[in-house]
Amino acid sequence: MNKALRFSFFLLPLLLSFTLNAQQKPMNQKDSVVQLYGVVMTADSLRGVPSASVVVVGKGRGTITNSDGVFSIVVLKGDQITFSSIGFKDKTIYIPTNLTDNQYSVIQLLVSDTAYLPATILKPRPTREQFERDFVNNIIPDDNYEIARRNTDEASRKVLLATLPPDGREAVNYQLKQQASKYYYAGQVAPINLLNPLAWADFIKAWKRGDFKSKK
Repeated sequence: MNKALRFSFFLLPLLLSFTLNAQQKPMNQKDSVVQLYGVVMTADSLRGVPSASVVVVGKGRGTITNSDGVFSIVVLKGDQITFSSIGFKDKTIYIPTNLTDNQYSVIQLLVSDTAYLPATILKPRPTREQFERDFVNNIIPDDNYEIARRNTDEASRKVLLATLPPDGREAVNYQLKQQASKYYYAGQVAPINLLNPLAWADFIKAWKRGDFKSKK
């Protein structure tokens, strides 16, 4: 009996500490949630920046501002928030870890990001005659319509048809036709079309098309 009492006195503090930790952990996690809201504005004119990105770094979450630059997002204490927009420099803030409230408001000002391009010097032609000569002789590259028209020209297609070798589909279809003709007359004598006028008509049409020309 004494051993049982000693064991219960030893086990009771462990159970109490485990229960308190299990109850405090969700409470601490709940207390760390913060509703972040505010407005993103320009630093020079204090105008709202629409469609600015508000991203929680490393969390894969974020939102964008509305047409007036107002935003609202749920974050955690200690998160790193980045504000960015095209034409402005990025700005990063940290959510304080010692907040006593679950709401945090900010008015974030973004500074314009100015990009400087290299200087370009424009020089006119010395004389009007030289300008007219250069303007007439200037080579303008073909647009997509002109390239498509040139590629689908009938003369170009005829040259390609006579010079290009058959592709894989044509070779396979020709082979299948040969096999089908062979199997059709299997076990019997194939007909001879020397006296067939339809066969001669097909031969003359094929000869005019250039089907029998050698293709390299």
